[in-house]
Amino acid sequence: ALLFPDAEEGLLTLRKALMDERFDAIYASDLGRCQQTLAWSQAAKPGIPVYAEPRLRELDFGEYEGKVYDELKELPHYRAWIDSAGELQIPGGESSGQLRERLDAWLDDVATHTQQYGYQKVLVVTHGGVIRELRRRFETLDFWEGIVHQAQGRRWQLAYQAGEDGKGEWQCNYSSAVPVQVSATL
Repeated sequence: ALLFPDAEEGLLTLRKALMDERFDAIYASDLGRCQQTLAWSQAAKPGIPVYAEPRLRELDFGEYEGKVYDELKELPHYRAWIDSAGELQIPGGESSGQLRERLDAWLDDVATHTQQYGYQKVLVVTHGGVIRELRRRFETLDFWEGIVHQAQGRRWQLAYQAGEDGKGEWQCNYSSAVPVQVSATL
């Protein structure tokens, strides 16, 4: 059974969108929702390495985990976190800056894998907050513009430019929604 039965229609659309795609590798959050989304997408084919990646986990919501807006909206720290566009650290959790550090380390490893194994096309299955942060980075959107909906993903064409000092940077050449606007996270 799906973790979110109301996402089934969107996941079917996502599965169809990925059906004919071939990937060199797949990186997925090691948490259940993303592992289930990956299994449901049927994108993992024999011979394709799949990396269960803890750095692709959702932002750690600490004391806010499992709570809804109505439970949080009057809390001064929550209001400050909202006003900071996620930059403040959540009590017992992390800030957007800490999430960025996590994603930067992961992107460095993807660059290394790309060079070592010749990966050209990878699939990433992750959570909405991670996608939002990647959209902020690659599409220069602000925190609130980068929201994604269930079963909606993003397709990026990224290029890694290695510098002479051995350090490099990722550049985004293209971005679009995958599939088109529907209502799990990719």
